[in-house]
Amino acid sequence: MSDGDAATAFAPGHVTGFFSVERTETPERTGSRGAGITLSAGVTTRVEPSDETRVRLNGREVAVESVTRVLDALDATAAVSAETELPLGAGFGVSGAMALGTALAANSAFDAGLSVNDLVSVAHAAEVEAGTGLGDVVAQARGGVPIRVKPGAPAHGRLDGVPDAGRVEYVSFGGLSTSDVIGGDTATLSAAGEDALAALREHPTLPRFMALSREFSREAGLLDGDVEAAVEAVTDAGGEAAMAMLGETVFALGTGLSDAGYDPEVCRVHPAGATLDP
Repeated sequence: MSDGDAATAFAPGHVTGFFSVERTETPERTGSRGAGITLSAGVTTRVEPSDETRVRLNGREVAVESVTRVLDALDATAAVSAETELPLGAGFGVSGAMALGTALAANSAFDAGLSVNDLVSVAHAAEVEAGTGLGDVVAQARGGVPIRVKPGAPAHGRLDGVPDAGRVEYVSFGGLSTSDVIGGDTATLSAAGEDALAALREHPTLPRFMALSREFSREAGLLDGDVEAAVEAVTDAGGEAAMAMLGETVFALGTGLSDAGYDPEVCRVHPAGATLDP
């Protein structure tokens, strides 16, 4: 593998509305089924060959296991610098976006010669092994409103999508530990996720996705406090809102949160998956 110039990639943020967990003996086959929305707000990651690996996020040195696992898989030593406007640990798939962006950019910077599916597989496996996500990477590679029909990396999983787009608003009240939730007993959560997935596939629209996501968060016992109040305020105002998995975050379609009296961040459904900057 030869060292080249620095390279930069963008990966969209991703909010999951509902999911079920499927664990296997390999990280490539392990993953989640469910659905979510990719966001025009995302993570821009720059990779530059270096004598030692360093990872920075918004200018601060950080430890991101999914990123270092990607570099190890590509036998690359690099300085990785990521920038994002998204809240951290709040259900936006930042670690998955960093892993995927690192894979795409490192492939270019080190002339690794891997295909897109190969790189998505490397990033997905890295995120699963790090315990920070099960389905964000494959969704962020697709873009739009992805439905994860079969779990796992591209060679094993299968994706569909809701054919829709538009404005998305969000407010975040804090984070949840992804590893705490997906690392414990997920039987009840997964049963609710499977029911929601079957219902969405029968009628794949954004409003249906939002309604099923609200129902899932209640059945999984995750909806409470400020998040529950915001979701109810939006629905009372005639809008569509749901809780992001996994974070103390509410996302809404159109002007749902604004109409309910909140001061949200605004973005859009991202029409495409992660991309290497020209």
